[in-house]
Amino acid sequence: MPTSTQPNPTIRRKLIEVSLPLDEINAASAKEKSIRHGHPSTLHLWWARRPLAACRAVLFAQLVDDPSAWPDRFPTEEAQEVERNRLHDVIRAMVPWEASSNETILNAARWEIARSVAWNIGEEPPPRENGEAILRYLQEKAPPVYDPFSGGGSIPLEAQRLGLRAYGSDLNPVAVLIGKALVEIPPKFAGQAPINPDARAEAARGGAWQGRGAQGLAEDVRYYGKWMRDEAEKRIGHLYPKATLPDGSEATVIAWLWARTVRSPDPAAKGAMVPLVSSFMLSTKEGKKAWAEIVHDANAPDGWRFEVRTGDLSAEDEARLKKGTKGEGRGSNFSCVLSGATIDGKYIKSEGMAGQLGSRLMAIVAEGKRSRVYLAPTAKQECLASSLRGDERVLEAREGTLAQPVPAKLTGGTCYGYGLTTFASLFTPRQLVALTTFSDLVAEAREKVLQDAVAAGRSTDSTPLHEGGTGATAYADAVATYLGLCVSRLTDAQNAFCQWGPGANQTQHLFRRQAIPMIWDFSESSIFSNAAGDFGTSLHTMCKTLEQLPAIGKALVFSKDAAKNTLSSLSSVISTDPPYYDNIGYADLSDFFYVWLRKNLGSLWPGLFRRLITPKNEELIASPYRQGNKEKAEKFFMDGMNKALAAIRATAIKTEPLTIYYAFKQSEDALEGVTSAGWASFLQAIVNSHLMIDGTWPLRTERGARSVGIGTNALASSIVLVCRSRPDTSEIATRADFLRTLRRELPAARERLRVDGVSPVDMPQSIIGPGMGVFTRYASVLEDDDSVMSVRTALALINRVWEEIENALDADFDAETQVALAWYASHGFDTRPSGELITLANAKNISDSSLFQSGVFLNRRGKAQLTPREELPAGWSPQTDGTLTVWECVQHVARTLEATEGGQEAAARLVAGMSGKAEAARALSYRLFQIATDKGWSAEALVYNALADEWPTLEKLASEIPNPVASPVAEETPRLL
Repeated sequence: MPTSTQPNPTIRRKLIEVSLPLDEINAASAKEKSIRHGHPSTLHLWWARRPLAACRAVLFAQLVDDPSAWPDRFPTEEAQEVERNRLHDVIRAMVPWEASSNETILNAARWEIARSVAWNIGEEPPPRENGEAILRYLQEKAPPVYDPFSGGGSIPLEAQRLGLRAYGSDLNPVAVLIGKALVEIPPKFAGQAPINPDARAEAARGGAWQGRGAQGLAEDVRYYGKWMRDEAEKRIGHLYPKATLPDGSEATVIAWLWARTVRSPDPAAKGAMVPLVSSFMLSTKEGKKAWAEIVHDANAPDGWRFEVRTGDLSAEDEARLKKGTKGEGRGSNFSCVLSGATIDGKYIKSEGMAGQLGSRLMAIVAEGKRSRVYLAPTAKQECLASSLRGDERVLEAREGTLAQPVPAKLTGGTCYGYGLTTFASLFTPRQLVALTTFSDLVAEAREKVLQDAVAAGRSTDSTPLHEGGTGATAYADAVATYLGLCVSRLTDAQNAFCQWGPGANQTQHLFRRQAIPMIWDFSESSIFSNAAGDFGTSLHTMCKTLEQLPAIGKALVFSKDAAKNTLSSLSSVISTDPPYYDNIGYADLSDFFYVWLRKNLGSLWPGLFRRLITPKNEELIASPYRQGNKEKAEKFFMDGMNKALAAIRATAIKTEPLTIYYAFKQSEDALEGVTSAGWASFLQAIVNSHLMIDGTWPLRTERGARSVGIGTNALASSIVLVCRSRPDTSEIATRADFLRTLRRELPAARERLRVDGVSPVDMPQSIIGPGMGVFTRYASVLEDDDSVMSVRTALALINRVWEEIENALDADFDAETQVALAWYASHGFDTRPSGELITLANAKNISDSSLFQSGVFLNRRGKAQLTPREELPAGWSPQTDGTLTVWECVQHVARTLEATEGGQEAAARLVAGMSGKAEAARALSYRLFQIATDKGWSAEALVYNALADEWPTLEKLASEIPNPVASPVAEETPRLL
């Protein structure tokens, strides 16, 4: 294993320990979620991946020295701040998705890392403009990055993109294989030309290969994948017949829509099987609405059949159709379509466990000339599907690898209680035949690749890929690995739990959430339709991703239980995304893919697929159903996390900080906030592992969550904790010592976070970093009874001191603003008796008439009110206001930003004219946000959070105004806030 090359290393403060352009990182992370084509997440599904933008920024800031670490090079605070801002600009440039393949931007980031490495070992960095030299330098001199919980591979991938040696490990074999496909396999064959016959023929005609990275590998995966599809269509294409349109012409079937059925419990139905439908709507697009209806027909099986209708619908009829045959209330309650009797959910489960659930074809979706066409089911189509139940491939699947059990319990729900207890039962017979056929073709395609690779002149070395080979045999293994992953990822859309999306008019994949829930009416996509669920579509998506991967340097992803990790020889920079307390068990979910990958690729990766299913007992989550009860589950998690973090501490290079991600669950967000059990337990494990927490950075992948969360414990999607090893010489402190140090250090830390642009909504989580930095620098903090203070108590004290600091800052505002703050905290913008204002004014030694004259308050004839923003005078300017207050500055800027035209520019002119009150105004926006949040005034909180977010931009624009003059607000009526 590689080790650090740094001689006599010196611990220097890193950028991530001081400052980050957090808002731009969060914006890029949120935008990234809408990226599909070419994004590494589309190579194969894995749950809860960290955004690549965030991983890239965190790794960069983790490895680049903060300017304050070099006082000889940046001797003043001003010089350090200028350099810090320059580094922020490097991060801002590299976090957008478009920058992930921009070598100019990436080389600029790589050079900054190389410069820090070089300075720390007394060398000069390679030339800034020489990208190849920078990469060589980083591979030889920079420490490797290691993620011991690598999951979907985001962190190793971004380490590789930054030119660093990348290592990852995971307990789960599906995650390990995904990681290998992302970072380990592509560099082995980078820059090599494709070997398929078409490519060789092109080369023979003199067409030199111009591709780079893994593009040659991607071309071969595409070529042999297409061969698989064409060969499969020859073998099973007859199972996917075309549909007959009303005009007699034929069209390709996109999907068959099925409804599950159960025998009616009502004797009046005479034992008929009746449908369980959650919605009859097939298309909800305006002008193209389509739906299914049940028609009573004595000649039809069980006395009913489905018909398909199109046209206009009243709102009442559409609501009725969207309800399907669901009964009232929650749960799996339905109504019998023949008698109207209630079909209880418990009855349906009992029938399911007895193997008595059936299915009926509800509609056929075909590809029309201009849009989807919805057709009524035909006996021929339905009989063809049902005739496959005795197919030997179906029987083999049900008795072989796919006979493994579906998880009986899962946080997001499972279908187990309805008798669908094996993975084979999650697929229709036609899907089992198709997926088995494609699985068999993976091995056949590999043999063709091997023959063509030898013919193309590749080394005949027979060392397989899993043993480190790079010759023709290993290359055939590599192509087959991606083809096997392609079949595996296809199962997410080729199963009997995919819903039809009537809005998008396409099949929706299974894992839209982390569960295998029961679906009553489902979509069976055609595997040859060139639409969602089609093999060719899946293949195209995978190849688009593969050809854009970095494919540089050295990388290794291996199977390892982090709680038993003894890789102290792998001296590395640690950045990791560990399991989150009682989160969903990904081991249970991943078996859905594992059973297919074991069938497709078990012989190529024997070490990964030696088990029948993925390891469960070692998975590091607090799972009461596995460990017996809640107390045992918490102990299991704490013990395992303590061991894993101890191994991480032993592996980490002592000169560099560690970064550890913690993702908040929705329940933590809504109910417990920053003192949740999972969060406190996780921090306690870090403390127990003798790590110091140096910072906490909130990452948001959902920008919309800001508006939803404001007024509640609005937690970020995840927190990045910055940690270092605690020195063995750390002292013991008392509770009083801890509080005294918090009160001394948190004000400056809060100001640093505010200057960096941390939003008011993120401040409570961000301030935990410096607060826990104080707590964890001590060997322990003792309570008054000499017991050791818990993390949960420390978190409560940090929050208390932070509130004290916020309240103390009020005294720095002018008297009018102090009165306005006190009034706002009690009454908001409500009108109250003037006597209450007089009392507040007297306490601040100011008259109520002065408050009215200042424009902060309105005199309502015996009553008083803070001037509402919509009633603020148009044309106001800070330069011409005779009694300028911080309160007015904030309210006028907030109002101006909402103006219909030129809001930002006009607001910037106001900021430019505030002179010394601009900083106080920004601070007031944070304070007002906190008050509004505490009061549950979501709309008001949104105003101040948006204002604080926008303030750095306004200041920048203001600085570019040469001679700021009064800039009246637009006279048109602004939108109300």
